[in-house]
Amino acid sequence: MRNPLADVIVNVKPSGIRKFFDLVSEMKDAISLGVGEPDFDTPWHIRDEGIYSLEKGRTFYTSNAGLKELKEEIAAYLKRRIHVEYDPAKEILVTVGGSEGIDIAMRAMLNPGDEVLIPQPSYVSYEPCALLAGGTPVIIELKEENEFRLTAQELLSSITEKTKLLVLPFPNNPTGAIMEKEDLEAIAKVIIEKDIFVLSDEIYSELSYKGEHVSITSFPGMQQRTILINGFSKAYAMTGWRLGYTCGPKEIIEQMFKIHQFAIMCAPTTSQYAAVEALKKGDEDVARMREAYDQRRRYLMHAFKEMGLQCFEPYGAFYVFPCIKEFGMTSEAFASRFLEEEKVAVVPGTAFGDCGEGFLRISYAYSLENLKIALERLKNFIERLRKEQKTEHS
Repeated sequence: MRNPLADVIVNVKPSGIRKFFDLVSEMKDAISLGVGEPDFDTPWHIRDEGIYSLEKGRTFYTSNAGLKELKEEIAAYLKRRIHVEYDPAKEILVTVGGSEGIDIAMRAMLNPGDEVLIPQPSYVSYEPCALLAGGTPVIIELKEENEFRLTAQELLSSITEKTKLLVLPFPNNPTGAIMEKEDLEAIAKVIIEKDIFVLSDEIYSELSYKGEHVSITSFPGMQQRTILINGFSKAYAMTGWRLGYTCGPKEIIEQMFKIHQFAIMCAPTTSQYAAVEALKKGDEDVARMREAYDQRRRYLMHAFKEMGLQCFEPYGAFYVFPCIKEFGMTSEAFASRFLEEEKVAVVPGTAFGDCGEGFLRISYAYSLENLKIALERLKNFIERLRKEQKTEHS
C-alpha cells in the first residue's frame, strides 16, 4: 500500500516533556515537577464570567478574529503593561492558545528554505512549527555563563542571507531566563540592520521577578517587525481554556487570519468572555500568583545552594534549570533514575534542545508542600550519587 504519511511529520520527534508526565501518572505516591501548568485554580470571578456567558446562551461562534470587546481589552492591557499601542480591528487576532499563534505566524511568514533562528534551550514547539511551515530551523545555543540570554553577537553570527525570522522566547521555558532592556536594545539594532523579523513569545511576561517585563516591540522600529505572542494560560491560570492572542503588523495579521479562519473558525466563545473579565479585573490575581511563584523560586534556589547543586538564578516564568554535569550522567538517565528511585518527575534538559544536556527543568508551579517533599528526595538522591562516585574513585 502507498505510504499515507508525509515525510515532514514522520521526521518530527514527539515532545520530550510528555514521556515523564505519562510515567508519573501511573506511579503511586509520585510527585511531578514536570508540567508547566499553574497549580492555582482560575480565579473565581473569571470562572464565574465564563459560567454566566453559558447561562446567557452565548454559545455561538464569535467573529473569526475574536470578540470586539476582548480585542479592545487586549489593546488596553498591552498599552498599560508594555506601553505599545495596537489597533484592535486590524492588528490583533484571538487564537486557540499561544501555540496556535506560533504555528500560524510561521505558516503566514515563511517560504520554503527560509531560515528561522531558534535560541535553545526553549519551548518544544518552535522547531516543529518551523519545519511544518517549510522553514529551516537554525539553532542558536544559549550558554549558562550568559544566564541563557541571547547576545547580539550570537544573533549576528547566526544570520545568513536566508534568515527571515528570529524566535525570541523570553521569559524562557525551560531556563527561566529573562532579557533586560539593554539586552533587547542590542538585539533590536541587529534585527533592523539585517532586515529580519521577530516572533516574540511573551506568554510568561507577567511572571518576571526582576522589575517589569520589557517587550522588544517597545523599541523604535520593532513593532512593525514583530509578531507578539501572548495569552491567558500562565498569568491567569487558564491553561484549559485554550486562549491566546497575536499582535503584529496589519499585513501579517491579515494572512494569519486566513489560516485561522479556515483551520479553526474562532477561539472558544466561553473562554473569550472569561478573558474579558481577566483583563478588566485580574491584575490583583496575577500579582498574588506571581508573589507565590517568587516565594517558591527563592525557596528552590536556597535548597539548591544547601545541597551544593549548581543553578544560575532565573528571574522569569516558573522554572529552574539546575546543572547536573557533576554526576557524569545524561539528563535522560538522571531523570529516569530519579523517578524510579525517588518517585519524582522532572524533565531532562534535552527535551528542549540538544544543548540542554547536563541540565534538568524543574517547575515550581506546584505547592510549597510538594516542593519541600520533592527537594528532600532530590537531596537524598544527590547524596547517594555522590557516595557512589566516591566509592568508584577510591
